[in-house]
Amino acid sequence: MRGYRILARNVRAGGVELDLIVRRGRRLVFCEVKLKEGPRFGDPLEAVDDWKRERLRLGAQAWLLANPSFSDLCVTFEFAAVRPGGIELVSDLLY
Repeated sequence: MRGYRILARNVRAGGVELDLIVRRGRRLVFCEVKLKEGPRFGDPLEAVDDWKRERLRLGAQAWLLANPSFSDLCVTFEFAAVRPGGIELVSDLLY
């Protein structure tokens, strides 16, 4: 995520842990990060189900209420799947 400024890491908001919150210009990204440590743990993308998406949305909403100076930015949700071969970013995680 080159060019992005890290605003928070592993912060709790609304009872939800938010892995990474970054900003680039007018864009604010809430990023869920999952690490794949081996074949027995499955694919990191499998960890983001509807329940996790809703929790991420609620956590982001709570964080924005606590940090109103960021509420006018364009908010997006992304997922970073960290694998031995690199990082895969999935945009528009909630859609």
